[in-house]
Amino acid sequence: MHEATLHHLRLFAVSRAAAMIYDVGVRRVVPDLASTSLEAAQGFYSDVLGLQPVMDHGWIVTLADPERPASQVSLMTHDETAPVIPDVSIQVDDVDACHAAAVRIGAEIVHPVTDEPWGVRRFFVRDPDGHVINVLSHL
Repeated sequence: MHEATLHHLRLFAVSRAAAMIYDVGVRRVVPDLASTSLEAAQGFYSDVLGLQPVMDHGWIVTLADPERPASQVSLMTHDETAPVIPDVSIQVDDVDACHAAAVRIGAEIVHPVTDEPWGVRRFFVRDPDGHVINVLSHL
């Protein structure tokens, strides 16, 4: 095959792979903070920043700005089904596409793709710096 054709095929493959990665559609990014007392932490974020609870499962509380509901932080004592508390939760359009991309690049899957009883499909992956990312979609 001609060298120019090979070059164009390589560029197409790289651009197609990049398109597959970016087509996952990130909808929301929420920091996850470990807490030894959800009550104390919730009081702090409410008193200092005005954040209010928008979700409370007893082991995780998500707080949001009432004027900007997409501005959120989650406080966690533990994770109900996973072995660790993630550093951040990233809501995407297609969890399975993200999982396939993570596996394709050889990333460590910390928690497998799971449909959780609270209405999300998710998995945990470790990034190159060791951060655990909770990648999720709502069911």
